[in-house]
Amino acid sequence: MIQRLFRNSLRGFLIGLVGVLILSFTGCGGFKVVRIPIPIPTFGFGKKTEQVTDRSRPPSPTVTTPGAMEGLASWYGRQFQGRRTASGERFDMNKLTAAHNTLPFNTKVRVTNLENGNSVIVRINDRGPSIQDRIIDVSLATARRLDFERQGVARVRLDPL
Repeated sequence: MIQRLFRNSLRGFLIGLVGVLILSFTGCGGFKVVRIPIPIPTFGFGKKTEQVTDRSRPPSPTVTTPGAMEGLASWYGRQFQGRRTASGERFDMNKLTAAHNTLPFNTKVRVTNLENGNSVIVRINDRGPSIQDRIIDVSLATARRLDFERQGVARVRLDPL
């Protein structure tokens, strides 16, 4: 009788101890919330709205004429080939398309490489870029026409048409 009572008490104590340990460990595996600032586009008003004073950061996009925008472009291709874009169509790296955060889908934009003067007209069919200092992501075919495939990034001017 005493042995059974002791066994039941010990079992209850161990179950309670395991429960307390499990509850105490649940707080150890938390996650960290990372806030990513969303850049505000400055195009469309004909004047520069932001002055960069920190020279360690890449320059922010600048406005030259109403609707035009200058900044960095990057390209994306093989890893997204055949996937659906934000507009719902399938991405084709061999077409002259691009991703922009705010321009409406199917907007045509003249993209000019400011380093060599090459330009091409692209159609916006996706959203991006997700990297803060970029103003547009272009397809591989566009990067080849603008001659910055090897560099990966180029300073460009956007002229919505």
